[in-house]
Order: sequence, then C-alpha cells, then structure tokens
Amino acid sequence: MIANDDGREGPERGVTTERIMLGLLLAGVAYGCIAILLPFLSAIVWAAILTFTTWPLYKRLRQRLRPSLAALTMMLCSAVAILVPLALLASAGVTDVPETIAYLNGMLIEIARSRPAPSWLGHVPLVGGQMVNAYRHWSQDLGALSQTLQPYAGAIAQYILTVLLKIASGLLEVGVALFVALFFWINGDALGRTLVAVLERIAGDYARRLITIIGATIRGTVYGILGTAIVQGVLTGIGFVIVGVPSPVLLAGVAAFLAVFPIGAPLVWIPAAVWLALTHHLGRGLFLAGYGVLFISGADHLIRPIFISRGAQLPYLLTVLGVLGGVVTFGGLGIFLGPVLLGVGFTLTAEFASGRRDGTQAQTDDLLTS
Repeated sequence: MIANDDGREGPERGVTTERIMLGLLLAGVAYGCIAILLPFLSAIVWAAILTFTTWPLYKRLRQRLRPSLAALTMMLCSAVAILVPLALLASAGVTDVPETIAYLNGMLIEIARSRPAPSWLGHVPLVGGQMVNAYRHWSQDLGALSQTLQPYAGAIAQYILTVLLKIASGLLEVGVALFVALFFWINGDALGRTLVAVLERIAGDYARRLITIIGATIRGTVYGILGTAIVQGVLTGIGFVIVGVPSPVLLAGVAAFLAVFPIGAPLVWIPAAVWLALTHHLGRGLFLAGYGVLFISGADHLIRPIFISRGAQLPYLLTVLGVLGGVVTFGGLGIFLGPVLLGVGFTLTAEFASGRRDGTQAQTDDLLTS
C-alpha cells in the first residue's frame, strides 16, 4: 500500500480504487442489459441479419421515400415475404401430415395387394419383362414394408408435427424481429458508424478487415444457401400443383428445408415423379421429372453460384449443422440464424489462423455503403 508520511493513502491507491469501482459498475450495468435483452437475443440478431442483407434495397428505396416511410415499407414487404409462407407451411403441415401419412400407408397396401403393373411398363424395349417382374417383387416388398412401418406411423406423424409446431412458434419471434428491424433500417447509418468505432477501439486497424469478411460471410450464407433453398421450395410447390401431387405446400416446405443439404430437393420431387408413373400417370410423372431437372435442380446450379459470388462460400457441413442446431436452439428462426452464426465463426477462425491483415479502407467503405 502506498501512503504519505501522515498516514493518508496516496493518489495511486485512490485511482486504482476508482477504476475497480468503475469496472464493477460497468460490469453490473452490462449484466443488467444482457439480462433484459436475452429473451429477445435471437430476434435482435435475426433483425440485424435481415437489415444488413437488405440494406442495398433499402438505400434505393430511401432515395424515393423518406427514411421512416422507406423503413416501414421494407418491414411490411418483409412481413409478407416471411410470415405468409411460414404461416401457410405450418397450417398446411398440421392439417396434411396425418392425412399424408395415412394416404401413403394406404397406397403402399393397395399397390402391394391389388394393383397390377402399369401397362406401359411391359412395353419398355428390351427390359419390359424384367421391369414387370421387378414391379411384382417390389409390390410384395412394399406390403412387408407397410406392415413394418404401420405401428410407427403415429410416432412419425407426431415427430413431423412437433417440428412444424416449433417452426410455427417462431412466428411471434419473427414479428418481434421485424419490429426491431424497422428501427435498424431507420438508424442503420448511425449504428454502422458506431459499430465500426467500437471495433476499431478493440481491434485497431484490423477492424476494417473483420467487418469486410463478416459482411461477406453473412451475405454469402443468406444469398447463396438460404435464398437458393427458398427458390427451390417455391418451384417444387409450383410443379406439384401443376401435376396434382397431394399436399403441395407441405412438400414444398420439406423441399426447401432439404435444399440446404448437398442432395437437396430431388429427395422430394424424384419420389413424387416415380409415384405418378407407377400409379398410371406416366405423362405427369415424366413432366415432373423434366420439370425437376430443368427448373428445380437447374435453379440450384444457376442461382446458387450467382448468389455465392456476392459473398463467401461456406462448407456444406456448417450449413447442415447450422440449420439443424439452429432449429433446436432458436426454433423457426434458427433456420436462418444457425448457418449465419456458424459461418461467421468459421470464417473468423480461418482468418485468425491465416494471420492476414491486408484489409483496406476502401473494401470496408464499399461493404458498408453497398
């Protein structure tokens, strides 16, 4: 302890005590702020991602409207684009899942018991006879499969309904996120400057490069993976409506969910095309197969590279784990939050490991103003 000759504490001890008290006060305030905002954390993060990815569109809209009116327009358009599909998917899923499973179970039994092979199958050149025989054996196998799965049909339906209800539970959180995003759009310029200033205080000159790579990762994930999945889901639903496949909305949602995986939407439209062909609707089955190759899977090969070119390409494993873990952790919003957060973490880790510090002011300014 430092003290003067008369026994009083010196100035160094006073400054140290003041700093400790100030640190404790700031820590208490920070803890209180975190405790208050914690219930809304996923909504706030999701609002920040939505605002950042749509900022170029908002800037163009702001050139024609007042900032507050432009932000309100963005919020309403985002609500229509996000809430309506989620509500339709949840509603259709709750209604269609039990009926769909019962229908599939009945169809397997019907094919196994009575339905002959489609007439066109025997006319296939060279292999028609073998295909008819294979169909008969397949029908017998389907009967055994149906009997095996029948006791678990209720459990399967219950599991699917649980997932759909978890997604539906995110609708309220989406509403909160859109409300928060309204103020992010209005005050985005000031928030961006504050964020840059805080990161510069923490990371110095390297903050500019961190902002650049984080922004590229967010846009690459949202545009390249989630955007493509949504497009494929919509195209799948349109195709199913055209050919008359049951429960098109539910299956379109399943296709959009699976589209983030390497195999993706073909896991949905290929079985549907085969089902149409085997139930004496060969023309519609061939049409759906061609539609799936040209439009649904074609969108993946055409749109994904265009979107990913606007950001950073991420490993599929992170996307898969991000979607699954995000749904478990954050509910419906986790479909978007999971891949983005894992992608940012992976990119920052790779950046730290490489030790690069060659970011420029121009790159960051372009990111923040684009």
